[in-house]
Amino acid sequence: MRTATVERTTTETSIAATVNLDGTGVYDVSTGIGFLDHMLEQLSRHSLIDVTVKAQGDLHIDSHHTTEDSGIAVGQAVSQALGDRRGIRRFGSALSAMDETLTRVVVDASNRPYLIWNTRFERPRLGDLDTEMVKEWFQAFAQNAGITLHVETLYGDNDHHICESCFKGLARALREAFEIDPRKADAVPSTKGTLGGPL
Repeated sequence: MRTATVERTTTETSIAATVNLDGTGVYDVSTGIGFLDHMLEQLSRHSLIDVTVKAQGDLHIDSHHTTEDSGIAVGQAVSQALGDRRGIRRFGSALSAMDETLTRVVVDASNRPYLIWNTRFERPRLGDLDTEMVKEWFQAFAQNAGITLHVETLYGDNDHHICESCFKGLARALREAFEIDPRKADAVPSTKGTLGGPL
């Protein structure tokens, strides 16, 4: 089983994150930010990655540190669980629809982190989550998971739907990218023989 646990403690947050890439979408999430919990639960359920996140942070200040640091911890756990990334399909993509909203998410589990973010929100908050922090979570996750990640909301009006379509699209793209390819289960999916570093 491809599993990993990361514990990350700073003066701002204390976070423990565990992932099982070969799970069934079981989750146990508690960050103190209800809307973020909801999004991480969607990520787990639709990727079939089992996710446990327990976070305590300085929410008396705002949601910034807890949101960003949870992205870091989950991303680090994913990267550790992937190991040398041998046998994975590597690439994944999804079109994620939610009512009036459509978002496209494309992943390359290349171990070369990068984020392209073409998504906007009109409201400053979704529940207790600042909407400007949604991009920060995706940035932290991509950097620490070692993935190239493109997220583009093609259209949509409802900010809740937009945010949720981003997380669900990420989930489906990760599921595809992280699956073991039975035709090449013993090979790193790169002509270089390794993932990461310069092209």
